[in-house]
Amino acid sequence: MIAIIDYGMGNLRSVQKSLEKAGFAAVVTSDPGEVMAAGGVILPGVGAFRDAMDNLQRAGMIPAIMEAIRGNRPFLGICLGMQLLFETSEEDGYHRGLGVFAGEVKRLPAGLKVPHMGWNQLEQRCRCPILEGIPEGSAFYFVHSYIVVPRSEDLITATTSYGITCPAVVGRGRVFGVQFHPEKSSSMGQEILRNFGRLVREYDGHPGH
Repeated sequence: MIAIIDYGMGNLRSVQKSLEKAGFAAVVTSDPGEVMAAGGVILPGVGAFRDAMDNLQRAGMIPAIMEAIRGNRPFLGICLGMQLLFETSEEDGYHRGLGVFAGEVKRLPAGLKVPHMGWNQLEQRCRCPILEGIPEGSAFYFVHSYIVVPRSEDLITATTSYGITCPAVVGRGRVFGVQFHPEKSSSMGQEILRNFGRLVREYDGHPGH
């Protein structure tokens, strides 16, 4: 079972429907216990970084997220959910994130149209399980005003070009983040969620690995 965290900040039902269409059971939940019991976890998100962290804190969800990640369960952050995995954000001040990945979240540079909204191609840097079967140059749907700036370039598995080179996919171990919305990205987005579902199925079969 894949738990999709409901903390009032995400495009939840479309993520759930996309997973179910790909053949994977998924539940939208605001219960930390369900998240801790799930074989894989998705943290979606639309909106402001500070509000998202406040909502996760109030819901008692942060310990469940950290336990899932420490347990090496497949974990996927989508859009704002990806940004929350980093240490800090400069959105509307200075705010601490989950600190799973070293780095910060910064506003897109002056001179670029903000938000970045629309279809952009991925440029893959290295092999990544959730990009399995995704052809180089495939397009995905982005809506964001901020980008992640990892402290280590090794975290970045794919980028996109929008005036500057923006990290589009990050990952280490079984923890991944995508800046775009796979649930709004047609067949290629469906393939990314399918790849994530396969990782969860594999983990469920061998949870000690």
